[in-house]
Amino acid sequence: MATRFIQRLLPHPLLSVALVAVWQLLANEPSVNSLVFGIILGVLLPFATAAYWPNRPQVTRPWRLIPYGLIVAWDIITANITVAMIVLFKPNRDIRSGWVNIPLDIRTPEAITALAGTITLTPGTVSVDLSDHGHALLVHALHAEDPEEVARKIKHRYERRLKEIFE
Repeated sequence: MATRFIQRLLPHPLLSVALVAVWQLLANEPSVNSLVFGIILGVLLPFATAAYWPNRPQVTRPWRLIPYGLIVAWDIITANITVAMIVLFKPNRDIRSGWVNIPLDIRTPEAITALAGTITLTPGTVSVDLSDHGHALLVHALHAEDPEEVARKIKHRYERRLKEIFE
């Protein structure tokens, strides 16, 4: 009975925790009032939108989100430096921007969305399109001398980890 009540009150507990954490980060000065309001948001927003989420996203290994987040953060930092070096010092004629088609092994919408978001967050790459059946992702890379190597790196660095987290 108590478990069912908690599931109804917190239909998406990870979203609730994320909302509270983001609210605390957005507050200029963390306080008890800010924490209480963050908790209210963390309970009310997922509860109000639960009807639009008929299936709860399955995260099979949530502890793997931490190293994945650290890898993505590191890649964002290093990609910022790389893009700055390309923009500042590489002549336009030497920049090899191009389209990269990445065949996907992941199938869950949450994992595909996380991959597309990760690619877009990383400077120098942007997710552009998903095939009709979700079997391939089209990515534009600012500098891709070898598009197949870019695809291999994305699959190895991100997709493999997301498959471990979501599937």
